[in-house]
Amino acid sequence: MRWTQTFIPTMKETPEGAEIPSHVLMLRAGLVSQLMAGAYTYLPLGLRALKKAERIVREEMDRAGAVELLMPALHPASLWERTGRREAFGNVLIQFSVRRQNREVHLVLGPTHEEVITDLVAHHINSYRQLPLTLYQIQTKFRNEERPRFGVLRTSEFLMKDAYSFDTSLEGLNRSYDKMYEAYCRIFSRCGLDFLPVEAESGPIGGDASHEFMVLADNGEDVVVYCPETGYAANVERAEIGPRKPQRPDVPLEPLKKVDTPGVTTIEQVSQLLKVPPSQLIKTLIYLADEQPVAVLIRGDHEANENKIRRALGASQLELADVDTIRRVTGAPVGFAGPIGLSIPIWADHDVAGVVNAVVGANQADQHYVGANLGRDFEVPDEHFADLRNAQAGDPAPGGNGTLQVRHAIEIGHVFKLGTKYSEALNARFLDAQEQQHPIIMGCYGIGINRILAALIETQHDERGIVWPLSLAPYEVLIDPLNVSQPEVMDAAERLHDQLTEAGIDVLLDDRDVRAGVKFKDADLIGIPLRIVIGGRSLKEGNVEVKWRWQDEPQRVPHETAAQTIVNMLDERRQQEAARVSASSAST
Repeated sequence: MRWTQTFIPTMKETPEGAEIPSHVLMLRAGLVSQLMAGAYTYLPLGLRALKKAERIVREEMDRAGAVELLMPALHPASLWERTGRREAFGNVLIQFSVRRQNREVHLVLGPTHEEVITDLVAHHINSYRQLPLTLYQIQTKFRNEERPRFGVLRTSEFLMKDAYSFDTSLEGLNRSYDKMYEAYCRIFSRCGLDFLPVEAESGPIGGDASHEFMVLADNGEDVVVYCPETGYAANVERAEIGPRKPQRPDVPLEPLKKVDTPGVTTIEQVSQLLKVPPSQLIKTLIYLADEQPVAVLIRGDHEANENKIRRALGASQLELADVDTIRRVTGAPVGFAGPIGLSIPIWADHDVAGVVNAVVGANQADQHYVGANLGRDFEVPDEHFADLRNAQAGDPAPGGNGTLQVRHAIEIGHVFKLGTKYSEALNARFLDAQEQQHPIIMGCYGIGINRILAALIETQHDERGIVWPLSLAPYEVLIDPLNVSQPEVMDAAERLHDQLTEAGIDVLLDDRDVRAGVKFKDADLIGIPLRIVIGGRSLKEGNVEVKWRWQDEPQRVPHETAAQTIVNMLDERRQQEAARVSASSAST
């Protein structure tokens, strides 16, 4: 491909509104163009890279035994009502109505396809002989993203691979899950990503066991908790904390005293007013667990983890209590709840046991207690202490060996064990060998194709631009003739371009009549892995210059054998990348 015959609108300056490296570079390198907030056009370079990611995903899904289909993005809203997710997704679900003949039809744009695939299977699968089965698609998804940002990482329209497994038993589900897990490891390794599988919460999709595949990145919106010593890794919503034995300071117990705190409702405000550290405060959070009020105590410098609280309470649903409920159970407005005198069940995180002479809400407007102590002023049953907060750096790892670290990360894939949530709701059942009917057991497996590109660029770039691996690079080779007005230079460049193209190499020939400095800057910006520079002087000496994007200095190779040398270099690099994939697969 000739540069002048394609469309690569590179930019010199950082575009307005671009916040993180991947967003900046995808715009500057001419990979994408923003149409509006949360919606991007993929330009030729970006589309080529996106298609290569798709191809890798498709190859590994096929290798794992999954079967491809394509489902509509447009769904009847009634299907989402049957699973309860029309309400659960809330404003994220793009909903609208159209007029058809004399009636109004309610529709949604699918952010995911559990309902559609389960309905399909319910109509066509009815016997254990037809299972197991794993179906997948690569399809555009939609969500009403209220704060689109970070380029293609958070958009209203995105490309996703989603797969769904259907089994007759939990053992079968585990086998399907393991196949997908292994396929994901191969996919992300082949894409050149340094990824980390972590335990995860299932969220609104449902199910009980899941893993996310994360790329550690300073600008990632997710938070990963991991232990290098033990290999434990989980997202912050799921991460467990190892055994804790809080030591109570050996200090005299202060008398309980009520103090005025007018209009002071947050931990930060109370801490500043009373001149005590947040770790000396105990915040009392009022939740509704399956519609019943319960109090949860968390140390002031920690954050409550609602997933852990829900599991500890054995609740199906958990939400922060409304204003009226808080006033009814505490007698005070929001911001002044405390454990002293409460008549509802009280649960506490383990670290609360180590706080002496605490500051707590007084269950009275504009009032707090100082000198509050567990066992003297309020009680928490031993069985109501649990791990109820977010893990932090320095916490003990589960099992008691090692220390947890915390990093930001970008989620690129997610796998779930769904169980029978959707098959029960949508009547997807099978007959076993004894003609007994059972709900089909499902798994769900998603990959954000756009996120693969963004995560790779976010973590593989330098001050000059993108550094692509061969597997995803829009082109593998860039040929830079320095003076296109010299016939001998262009003849050599075009001959090399044609030879490499015939060898099956993706080649871009920069045939623009611009200064060498402009070509070199653009070459570094778009990040094509192997660059060949052809100049009049070096050509007279019988050489061309060859340089990998990540190297500082080029090497000279004879012009007459340059094509074969380049093919050999690319083959060797592919073998190195393949070896890393094999090593990564073996380690997982």
